[in-house]
Amino acid sequence: MELYLQCVSSMEIHNSIKQSLTSEQIELNSISEGIKKKISELPTSPGVYLHKNSSGVIIYVGKAKNLRNRVRSYFQEGRIVDAKTKALVQHITDFEYIIVNTEEEAFILEDNLIKKYRPKYNIMLKDDKTYPYIKVTNEDYPKIYSTRKVIKDGAKYFGPYPDAFSMKMIIRLVRTLFYVRSCNLKLTQHNVTENKFKVCLDYHIHKCEAPCVNYVSYQTYQDNIKKATQILQGKTKQLELLLENLMSELSEQEKFEQAAKTRDKLIRLKDFNSKQKIVAADFKDRDIFGFARIEDYVCSVVFLVREGKIMGKKHFFAKSSLASTDEEITQKTLENWYLEADFLPKEILLPTEPEDLEYSTDWLSKKYNHHISIQIPKAGEKYKLIEMVNENAQHILKDHLASLDARDKVIPKPIQSLQRDLRLNRSPMKMECFDNSHLQGTDLVSSMVVFESGKPKKSEYRKFKNEDVLRNDDFATMKEVVSRRYSRLLNEKKSLPDLIIIDGGKGQLSAAVEVLEELGILNKVNIVGLAKRLEEVFFPGESEAILLPKSSLSLRLLQQIRDEAHRFAITYHRKLRDKRTFQTELTQIEGIGKKKAEKLIQQFGSVKAIKDKTIEELMKVISEKDAQKIIGFYQEKIN
Repeated sequence: MELYLQCVSSMEIHNSIKQSLTSEQIELNSISEGIKKKISELPTSPGVYLHKNSSGVIIYVGKAKNLRNRVRSYFQEGRIVDAKTKALVQHITDFEYIIVNTEEEAFILEDNLIKKYRPKYNIMLKDDKTYPYIKVTNEDYPKIYSTRKVIKDGAKYFGPYPDAFSMKMIIRLVRTLFYVRSCNLKLTQHNVTENKFKVCLDYHIHKCEAPCVNYVSYQTYQDNIKKATQILQGKTKQLELLLENLMSELSEQEKFEQAAKTRDKLIRLKDFNSKQKIVAADFKDRDIFGFARIEDYVCSVVFLVREGKIMGKKHFFAKSSLASTDEEITQKTLENWYLEADFLPKEILLPTEPEDLEYSTDWLSKKYNHHISIQIPKAGEKYKLIEMVNENAQHILKDHLASLDARDKVIPKPIQSLQRDLRLNRSPMKMECFDNSHLQGTDLVSSMVVFESGKPKKSEYRKFKNEDVLRNDDFATMKEVVSRRYSRLLNEKKSLPDLIIIDGGKGQLSAAVEVLEELGILNKVNIVGLAKRLEEVFFPGESEAILLPKSSLSLRLLQQIRDEAHRFAITYHRKLRDKRTFQTELTQIEGIGKKKAEKLIQQFGSVKAIKDKTIEELMKVISEKDAQKIIGFYQEKIN
């Protein structure tokens, strides 16, 4: 995808300028002549635009079929807009735009930029990652199994499945019907032809037809995977008919054993279908969307209906949604789902018309290469389907809010104390603390420890070997590690901590704050610095620190986190230092190779201990000749 970036120079919106334009021109609100000129020069190509405020911060990202028409529509005189758009326009002082080749590229780019910059006026739907998918791997001999990670690796994903039991039943069914392998062998047509494998237990207990030794041909295995995929897509009617015809043919040919196996497959398939919930008597494929609001939260849901049966569902959450219209929520849910989905049914039911129906229809038709029907039913059976999805969204959102309330209520006393004493806007249930370590300017390392509910969560500890800072600069080191940590969290779409603790005073804290500001997340997290000398707590933008009572639960918790970060950094630093010492001292002695050095370290514990040993003690591990070389090496260093 080839992109062209055009930046507009910063300009201020004037409140008093109004110009009367000809009927062929669009009348614009009171904006600077420079922006008017730039808008008139915008291309009519598809692309993405990024609105900025007076500080240069990106506050909105949007896409357009026609960049010129879309951008100037924001400033059009007399245009009826909602409260959020009105507030947005008042803060736009600059914009950038990116030209793309197709509408689909604009969708993908807009989604990536929203995730990267998290603009204030874009609605952020949080994808629920808890439900599993069924994965069909992209291999010569594919496997089928469950996973919670959806990555772009060429594989096909089906789901998500809110009911894990039903998902396992489906996997068991397709493996039983079509003998899909479950091993981790790297099967390729070349490896199979070269006879590199042997049959395993699954073959002997009739759970696999052993494609690894070519007992079943490559083409037959591919046909089985194709049929298994049909079941995962909910396309079972055609498969039932195929099995019935095959069973009849085998019976006529007097292949009764094979006919009996086919009959058993057909019985299992029909039994599976009987347990699927049918929601539409017309047996069509369709995706049904709905959503629900409670206070400042919204939950949007999509039901995947195949041949009239519910095959899966997906839901998204968003907070601070009061300013977002129903049309915007529907638009974003539609985009979020079909940016990832592998299959598009020919019919989509929506609770309300999305913001840009024509754009969405064109994009989806081109992406999936077939015509689609997007409907907004107001009555009848299809409207009842929408109501069913809305009702599910309501229940899901209520459960989500109840879990948030339950989590907030079970707050340990030290956490409550810390929130009160530091005047935080929320309970610091998850805290991350950073510390730096070095020895006379060498082996610069940093550590990050994570505490959840006041307890260390060692599985999320991280250590950093500084890459850019090659000198003893504590501030630059802190900037580097904080940038690496939170850039990665944003790229991976993971949640931010409730509190960031920087081991150090104003300088280290300012370095970290500068990074968070650059990433656009300073207003989304709490951050403090903890100075060691007097245990002072520093806040961003405040010159005076606060002193917590020495006996307070708050200070004890902060000290515990800081000390753990320090311990973790020192441990990593010592490991690197010992490794460096090991490589530059012992292994540079003639005749002492890696194996001999490892024996000495294992026997005596460290290089320092080896220096103090007598020749007799060293000879217990190595030869007299090598022991003399070590003694001589260190005596030369002393002299």
